Amino acid sequence: MLLERNEPLPGEPADDDLWPTNDTEPVEATPDRARHDRAVDGAAFVADESAEIAAVWGSGQQVLWAEGEGLMVVGPDGVGKTSLVQQLVRARLGLADELLGFPVAPTARKVLMIAADRPRQSARSFRRMTSDEDLEILRDRLVVWRGPLPFDVTAEPSRLAEFTKGYGADTLVTDSLKDVALDLSKDEIGGRVNLACQEVIAEGIELGVIHHQRKETSGGGKPKHLADVYGSRWLTAGMGSVILLWGEAGDLVVELNHLKQPAEEVGPLDLVHDHRTGTTIVRERPTVESLLAQASFGLTVSDTARLYFGTEGKPTANQIEKVRRRLEALIEKGDAERRDDPDGLARYFTRNLVA
Repeated sequence: MLLERNEPLPGEPADDDLWPTNDTEPVEATPDRARHDRAVDGAAFVADESAEIAAVWGSGQQVLWAEGEGLMVVGPDGVGKTSLVQQLVRARLGLADELLGFPVAPTARKVLMIAADRPRQSARSFRRMTSDEDLEILRDRLVVWRGPLPFDVTAEPSRLAEFTKGYGADTLVTDSLKDVALDLSKDEIGGRVNLACQEVIAEGIELGVIHHQRKETSGGGKPKHLADVYGSRWLTAGMGSVILLWGEAGDLVVELNHLKQPAEEVGPLDLVHDHRTGTTIVRERPTVESLLAQASFGLTVSDTARLYFGTEGKPTANQIEKVRRRLEALIEKGDAERRDDPDGLARYFTRNLVA
């Protein structure tokens, strides 16, 4: 079976003024040849994996996208999901070193982007962040499939990996999941989509997908849990990292929350979108270190959590525990110290304020 090149969909005009043409030739790909033996002995399975997390996006314990683990970016319409992921693709192609202050590992191979959700709008978004100097790399290293896939991933889960390898890509980005499969709320469909994703990852292809959260109910507020992501639980179960972008459509500032993490939680972060240039930066929030530095009389865990997360009332138990872990980590590093009040209330001080 020959995988066809990227061509316009029937009835859709070519967008050569927006997208460079791609000269990738079709590659013969058969499931039998691609499915090599994945079995290893137990010692190799354990010892070959480093204790350090290899990151596509991030470093150390601050990892937004781990190698060999899927990344999902979710959020409502108009909060910049496509723009953020396109900036990630640019960095993956070596056109940028980092995104949001976190390093992005470049690939020497190709990236396949499935622009299934409003491809013309997606092209305009990418154009805003593209200079003429970028076009040669985009022409040689980025393959874009416009519109729906030519096969049903729920009927043939292994086809997605074969499709990606047929274009010589080692990174696959899908925008968005709802345009790849229908009835995502059904566990049977969710399980098959997850199987397709795992086949992609098992073939050594880094996977990133864009998705949506459940429709907000009246008074429900911001989604906070994986259960708030739309569809079957199997969609998020197979991902190593799930990021939520939250705000109103067209907002210049949206919030990034790390709902599922391969290591430490990143954020929350306030992201500032420049819609003119298609770029996104982080607006600085106070850090636990900076809050301690400003508190001559120290801070309790609860007060630190309230200031750090910007809550008007009492912080949640989860917020308190997150801040407690960060305070204890500072103590371990020698950057902070704990002293208890006579009544037993623990206060934390930055080291340069401790007598």
